[in-house]
Amino acid sequence: METLQTLLLALQVLCAVSLIGFILIQHGKGADAGAAFGSGASTTVFGAQGSGNFLTKTTTALAVVFLLNSLALAWIAKERSLEARQVSFAIDAEGPVSEGDGPAAGAAPDDANLAPGAAGSDVATEGESDVPTLPQ
Repeated sequence: METLQTLLLALQVLCAVSLIGFILIQHGKGADAGAAFGSGASTTVFGAQGSGNFLTKTTTALAVVFLLNSLALAWIAKERSLEARQVSFAIDAEGPVSEGDGPAAGAAPDDANLAPGAAGSDVATEGESDVPTLPQ
């Protein structure tokens, strides 16, 4: 699944860059008026009809691929999120740890297992402070 996501992401970037290029190559509606004054040389490259038809169809195809690719990437992200939630839910559903699962009886407690404010804990409770006070 991760390889598919990587391929789709690469396709997304290529489509985005291609779309930007094809859109910038196309001439706007105001450019047709300029062709009447002698700047119609670019129409000979793509034939008598000009570049509009080819560029328009290519841009449309790239836009459709970009949209479908975006939907596929969103679907993959949603599936991954659901899988992560199911794993998290399965861990939470196991319930609290019983006394038999912890350290053996009589073993020295870890600092990580101590509650805040317990003896030996690094976390200060109300009224306690690690900051020294100034003498009065």
